[in-house]
Amino acid sequence: VQLQASGGGLGQPGGSLRLSCAASGSIFSVNGMDWYRQAPGKQRELVAGITRSGRSNYADSVKGRFTISRDNAKNTVYLQMNSLKPEDTAVYYCNADILESTYGSSWTGYWGQGTLVTVSS
Repeated sequence: VQLQASGGGLGQPGGSLRLSCAASGSIFSVNGMDWYRQAPGKQRELVAGITRSGRSNYADSVKGRFTISRDNAKNTVYLQMNSLKPEDTAVYYCNADILESTYGSSWTGYWGQGTLVTVSS
């Protein structure tokens, strides 16, 4: 099982970026999917999460600016980031709780490789 994140890059203050993260491999089901970020010199923090049924939660710092969504058919989670601020600069990681198709598997959390978001003029 792999999580492949994409969509990072350079964004301007007040601008927008959209991140994607697709899970692939021998997957039976995907439960919660989350986005975390880690800024230089800081601990990794939860940005947003979404359940399989679509219930979402956000860090206070991104509420009203970021929107998390998912496509269960594609095992993909998205993060629409609007009104970007310089303090949003970080490496963004996706995380997903996945049940593999292999007999006897249990729910396991997987991490994507991270995608760098830089917000600067």
